[in-house]
Amino acid sequence: MQRPNSNITVQFQQEYFRTRFVYDPRRAPVWREVARWIQKKYVPDGARVLDLGAGYCDFINAIDNASERHAVDIFERLSEYAGEGVKPTVANCTDLSFLANDSLDVVFASNLFEHLTHDELLVCIDEVRRVLRPKGRLILMQPNFKYCYKTYFDDYTHLQIFTHMGLYDLLEMAGMRVSACHPKFMPVNMKSTLKLNLPCLGLIVRAYLHSPIKPLAGQMLMVAENEWVD
Repeated sequence: MQRPNSNITVQFQQEYFRTRFVYDPRRAPVWREVARWIQKKYVPDGARVLDLGAGYCDFINAIDNASERHAVDIFERLSEYAGEGVKPTVANCTDLSFLANDSLDVVFASNLFEHLTHDELLVCIDEVRRVLRPKGRLILMQPNFKYCYKTYFDDYTHLQIFTHMGLYDLLEMAGMRVSACHPKFMPVNMKSTLKLNLPCLGLIVRAYLHSPIKPLAGQMLMVAENEWVD
């Protein structure tokens, strides 16, 4: 039997969006609150922002203080979900050659690094540092293995393991200065949250983000500044 796609890796990558990471409009109010919280603290007004591994563009669509907004993902239907003013590019995170050196102020990535091989990860970080201006920020949301180890490999595409200390060391090794580390930021599994069909979910998320107590938190948030010197 002939395979429908000669590149089986690409085929499976696209199937991931159809099976495990299905579009759900209920994510939007959650991401609006997350983006609002991050924007207030870490995204300067007029910043040029890239959402790396943007998926359905829920984060970048909710950023409203940027002068430029970019979305990058291997998802072939990326442009269908990019909001007005967002520039979508279907590309791998290891090749940002369409962006100039020092052209961005902020790069955001959510649940991306754990899907990369070790070599892909190093190339991706190098590309991020290249496109970020000096002192530009890399903002990462990641599952924190220390707090979600029981379900971490329920996602069969997880290749890397990160704790907040491991991610901290990785970024420092790569020449970035970690300026903020939140080991417990959000619950790791949005699917479970959405299944609850809670009323006023956005307000609940807002209260959660501002609370010092984080029940069920399994995702971390880390912010690092680019220390690149030519």
